[in-house]
Order: sequence, then C-alpha cells, then structure tokens
Amino acid sequence: MPCPYSETLGAYIAQASRAALPPDVALKTKLHLLDTLAAIVSGSRLKPGLLAAKFVAELGGRPESAVLGTRGLTSAVNAALANGMAAHADETDDSHLKARAHLGCAVVPAAWAVAERERKNGLGVLSAVALGYDVGARSTMALGYGLPKTHKHSTHSIATVFGAAAAAACLLDLSARECVSVLAFAAQQASGIPSWNRDPEHIEKAFDFAGMTARNGVFAALIVKAGATAVPDPLTGHHSFLHAFGDDPDAAILTDGLGDRFEVMNASIKKWCVGSPIQAALDSLSFLMAEHAVTAAQVKRMVVHMPDDRLHIVSNRDIPDICLQHLLAITLADGTLTFASSHDENRMHDPAILALRDRITVIPSNELTHAKPARQAIVALELANGRTVEKRTYAVRGTPDNPMTPAEVQAKANELMAPVVGPARAAEIIDAVMTLEAVTDVTSLRPLLQAG
Repeated sequence: MPCPYSETLGAYIAQASRAALPPDVALKTKLHLLDTLAAIVSGSRLKPGLLAAKFVAELGGRPESAVLGTRGLTSAVNAALANGMAAHADETDDSHLKARAHLGCAVVPAAWAVAERERKNGLGVLSAVALGYDVGARSTMALGYGLPKTHKHSTHSIATVFGAAAAAACLLDLSARECVSVLAFAAQQASGIPSWNRDPEHIEKAFDFAGMTARNGVFAALIVKAGATAVPDPLTGHHSFLHAFGDDPDAAILTDGLGDRFEVMNASIKKWCVGSPIQAALDSLSFLMAEHAVTAAQVKRMVVHMPDDRLHIVSNRDIPDICLQHLLAITLADGTLTFASSHDENRMHDPAILALRDRITVIPSNELTHAKPARQAIVALELANGRTVEKRTYAVRGTPDNPMTPAEVQAKANELMAPVVGPARAAEIIDAVMTLEAVTDVTSLRPLLQAG
C-alpha cells in the first residue's frame, strides 16, 4: 500500500513551485542562496573545488549547467557534483542544527544546476531552495538519533540528498506520484559514515557533505523525469528509509508543519568562516577583546569550556579552519579573524601562534552539551595584571536566536567573492540574488558567476 507520509511529502514537493513564499521566508532564502553561491565562488579556488572542476571537465557531458567560478559547462549531474564540492570546500557554508547537516551546500548546487538546465526563473529557484531545506531537515529529524558522537550514520550525507532531490524535482515540474519515486531513489542513495571527522584535507568531506549528495539528488530527479518508476512507500514501514536508518524514528516529523514551518528559518549562516562548533568560542573571545581592550601580550592563559559532544570535531585538528586552538590563537594575535587568516596553512607552524596555543586550555563540558540554545561556549582570559575576564556566548551570531542582518550576510559574501571575481562583479552578484524575483532565466547570471 502507498505510504501516507510519502504521498504527503510527494504532493508537497509537486506543488511547491506554485506556492508563494511568505516575505520573511523569501528574504531568508535569498540570504542562504547568496551565502552558498559565495561559498561556491570562493571554494572554486580551494583544493576540493579545483579537483572537482578538473574531474568533471575530464568527464565531459552535455553543456547544460555551469561549473561556477570556472568557464566550464557540463551536465546538470556533473555541475551539481562540482559546485557542491566547491560549496563545502571549507567551513564557509551554512548549517542546520536540528538536521545536523549543512543543507545549502547540496540544495543550492542541485537547484542551480537543474534551473540552468531547464532555464528556470529566479522565483522557481527560491521555491526550490526553500523546499530543499524543508525536506532535507525533516528527513534526518525524523530518524530520532541520539548524540552526534554516538550514531553510526552521517546525517550530513542523508539530509542533503533528500534536500537536493526535492529541489531538483520541484524545478523539473514532476507530478506528486513522480516525486514519491524521486524520494525512493534518494532513499536508495542515502549513505555516509562519520569517518569524515578524520579527513585531513577537507576533500572527502566536501564530497560527503555536498558533492555526492547534490549529484545524487539531481540524478534521482532526472531518472524519474526520464520515466523511471519506484516503490510507492519508500519512507516508512518495513524495509523503508526510517526502518533502515532510524534509531527512534518518528514518521510524523517527515510532514509536520509543511507549509507553515519553513526550515530555512531555522538554519544558521556563519559569521566566521570556520567549523560550526568553533563559532561560539570566537564570539566570546572577540567580545572580551573588544570590551576590555585585551591584546595577546596581556593574556597569560585562556580557558575555553566547550560542549563535550562536538569538541572532538575541532580540537587540535590539522586543518586551520576547523582547529579550535589555532583559530583562537590567530584571533588573539591579529585582533580579529578573516577568511584569509583562518585559511593560512603556513601559520599553523608559526612559532608565535604555537606559543599562544600553549596558553590555551580547552575543557569539555557536558553541561554545555545539553544547554539551550545549543553550541554555547565559555571563554575566560587570565590577564597579566591578575584580573580574569569571562564571557559565555548563549546564542551564536548567525543562528536563528541571534541572526545576522542582510547587510552582514552581503558583506560576508563580498569578502568571499571579490578576491575571485573582483569587487564590481561581486556587487552585481549580490544585487542579482537580492532581486532574484526579477530574473526570468538564471542562465543570464552565468557571466557573473563564471571565471573572468
């Protein structure tokens, strides 16, 4: 028998392009789209983006969609792969805490590739991207997982394949029945294990989080568009998605609040272009440095309390933008943290930075793991004059509890894109995304987003 949850979700995907987004949801979707496009353009110059662009160029393929940040055109499937890996080439892109995934880095590349293939307008892209967050987030929220460090599957590779598939299906104008088949093909391609925690270069991680899932989502939609059929009940029941992946699954979450609760509103845009668990510590340190005019020379010792369920992801890592101690030392030394400084591998070996790292003590906290809002951090600075100053960040800047303003998101996008495409084109891209409703064919934006 057909599954009511699969049917409901399929019907919602099929009608999404015809349903107007509320104004606040449309604005938030634009900001996440801009943030992800900026991550792609910036990431096209980093190792994962360069490798992926070279790889799909060698594959060839019908010139349907652009490999952003390059002059290349390839199939929509290949473009989704390359742009996905560029989007998560580092820790620049957005995240969704409850979904335990970086949704934008797969949803946006999938939506953009299919929109170019089908020559869709800007409104269609906005609807598809918002839909991708809705479906992707619910797919892992419904699994009932425990703490991130205890589960065996990687939610980062599950939520994103469903989000990418939904966005692609929406842009292909598939029927409700066909959208259920897309969900079935997405479920069969759901995969991923948390070994990405050990990735030394961020290349496999870029594939796991985004390249693989954007590609698989677009493939799922296109094979159904070509006539493929699938089981009518892929999500619940025996031998289903929830049966295979769930710990304590709740099928009702798959469809709860559809059309009323838009999950893009619950997603976070990073102020700092570094790993998500580090954001609160940087917020705290920056506050203390500004509030008390603290310099590196004045700090005898820094004590950082971090949630114990995520500390292993960022503690003493060998990649600069996901190494907690390194980034705190850089911020203390420079007085701030920029994209360039957080990605400078040479400074990982700088004796002055290493000396600052020796002054940092990190303490795992179970209390912070269970604190609400999530991902809090406490930074205490013991100063040379005998004083100790402390700051606890409760709501990280960029999260739904403390959102960045549109101007802040645009400034971040400019910082990421201007070094690649130049300040003038970066400004044009920002303007185009913020007025995307006026774009009648997204391929008209290719000259802005491809290499100069």
